[in-house]
Parts: sequence; C-alpha cells; structure tokens
Amino acid sequence: MRPSSGRPARQRRDAVPSIRDVAAAAGVSYQTVSRVLNDSPKVRPDTRRLVLDAIDRLQYRPNRAAQALGLGRANAVTVVTANTMLYGYASTLQGIEESARLAGLAVGVRVVESDQDVDVRHAVEYVSDPSAGSVIVVAFDPAGANVLRALPPDVPAVAATEAGGVPGSERTMIFLDERQAAADATRHLLSLGHRTVHHVAIPSETVASARQAGWRGALEEAGVRVPAILSADWDPRSAYLAGRRLAADEGVTAILCGNDDTALAVRRALYEAGRDVPGDVSIVGFDDLPGVAYWTPALTTVRMDFAGLGRACLAALTTELTGVVPPAVTPEAPRLVVRESTAPPRGR
Repeated sequence: MRPSSGRPARQRRDAVPSIRDVAAAAGVSYQTVSRVLNDSPKVRPDTRRLVLDAIDRLQYRPNRAAQALGLGRANAVTVVTANTMLYGYASTLQGIEESARLAGLAVGVRVVESDQDVDVRHAVEYVSDPSAGSVIVVAFDPAGANVLRALPPDVPAVAATEAGGVPGSERTMIFLDERQAAADATRHLLSLGHRTVHHVAIPSETVASARQAGWRGALEEAGVRVPAILSADWDPRSAYLAGRRLAADEGVTAILCGNDDTALAVRRALYEAGRDVPGDVSIVGFDDLPGVAYWTPALTTVRMDFAGLGRACLAALTTELTGVVPPAVTPEAPRLVVRESTAPPRGR
C-alpha cells in the first residue's frame, strides 16, 4: 500500500484536476461542467461563470479523449455508410471529417454491409452504444436508409440523402437537388437536336429518385418519347454491358449516365462498336470526378458538391446537439458543366 501524504489527492501539487474537481469547486454536477465545456446553451449564465472561474482557479484542461457530451455520448461522430470508395460517398465522408476535426470531434466509420435486416441491426447496435458518439448516416442507398429508419430516438443523428429524403424517417436530412440538375442535363441534350435521351441508372436510383424524375420530367415536358431505363450495378462491367446494348441501336444518339464511372464504361462500349462520341452519340455523366475534364473527349457532367454536403451534415448535427446555429454551411447547388462529349447529332 502506498504511503499517504495526509492531504486529499486533488490538493497535492502533482495532482491533475479532474472534471469532478471542477464540479466540486463550482458547486455543480460534473454533467453541468461537461455542458459548459461543450458550449451548451442549456446552462444559465451565472452557472457558466461559476464553472469557468473554477476551471481557471484549478487550471483544469479537459482530456479530449475522455470528454463527453452533455447527452452522455462520446465527443465523437460515427459515419454509417454502405461504401467508402465510390466518389460521392468518399467525398461526403471527407467533408464530414474535415469539419469534425476543426470542431475537435473524433470521427469513426461503420460500414453497413447490405440492406438485409441482420446487417442493418448490427450497424444500429454499434452506433447505439454511447462510445460511438453522434451519428451521420450516408443514406444514398437502401442500406443507409434502413439504418436511418431503425435508429433509436435517443441517438442524435442527421443524414446525407438523395433529394427528397428518406420516407419513414423524421430525422434532419441534407441533400443536393439532383432533380433540377438531371432536368438541365436532359434539356441540354434535347436543345442540341437529339430526339430523346436514354438513361443508364446507378443502383441508388429508384423510379421516384430525383435523377430519374428530373430526366423523365424534362422529356415529358418536351413531348418526346421516354425510353426504357437501363440499370447498372456499381461495377464498371455492368455499365459497359448496358453501353453495348445502347451502342447496337442506331437510334440512340444521347445518353445520360447515373455517374461518371458509368459514363466511362458506356464510352468504352461505344468506342468498341465504332460509334463516335460526340459525333454519333453524346454522353453526360454525374458527379464531375477529378480528371473527367481530361478525358478524350472531355466529359460533360453534373458537378456535385459532396464535400459541401458532408460539411453541412456536421453543421446540422452540431445544431441538434447544442441548440446553437453555426454560420450557414450550404453546399453548392448541382450544376451542368458542358464539355466536349455533347454535340448536335450528325446531320444537324
């Protein structure tokens, strides 16, 4: 047994003051001290002053790793996502991480393997533990959407979603207006003289999704035929096979692709079939991946500010936790960037 100095541990010169020491000195609970440290608006000004004075007297420095939010959850954010490699998901995660780092929040990632009940349940159980902190769900797909719906009410969470949000959830959702961008891309192709625009969809799209709604609405508005949608998986080969089907149809002169990776695979199929881009077929992508401006031909695409979407999600989460509205964080609106892969069809 260690010998005692005869003084309480917190009064010894070499003792490091704890959050409970601050609470005792200020005459408040340690939870109140935690709220002051996290700038919660739920603390009265006179109580806040008492706590700050105690912090100054004791020269208390919070241990960020041990610090907890007033809600009793870790001072961290866990991002739930079905994918960390695809551009939209990865860029959203980048925006979250950059903003969280500036806010002093640790960031963790929990990948949900599929939209099956067992995988969704495991992800929900993981983030329901207070050590996971608060939660941002990247709900671009059924897996993320199912996690968002299944989260317990006491888990603080916001979501990045497709335009229109996730039906069945009352959580705060942040999204980019893809509907207008898809409509603009379709109108651009029609304005060049194409009789209609075909669409190769990515897995996150549904019949009611914003990209399909914008594409279909622009075609209907122009009074032209709405072709059947070709669906592709996330792997390039499935998009390439969809491209081969379109390349075999001489009537296809314009294609809107669900993302830029899909556009690249479709472009390869057209090349192998001897169909020139944009001479025979115009192509538009979605996302504006780094590098597509340097393809041959440079890709016309819709620029999506996914990093800004991630920053906006972190700002919304901060507001939910503290009640304090930070300076406005608004992602750039999606917009069409016209390059070399679109042109009037031959004969015009």
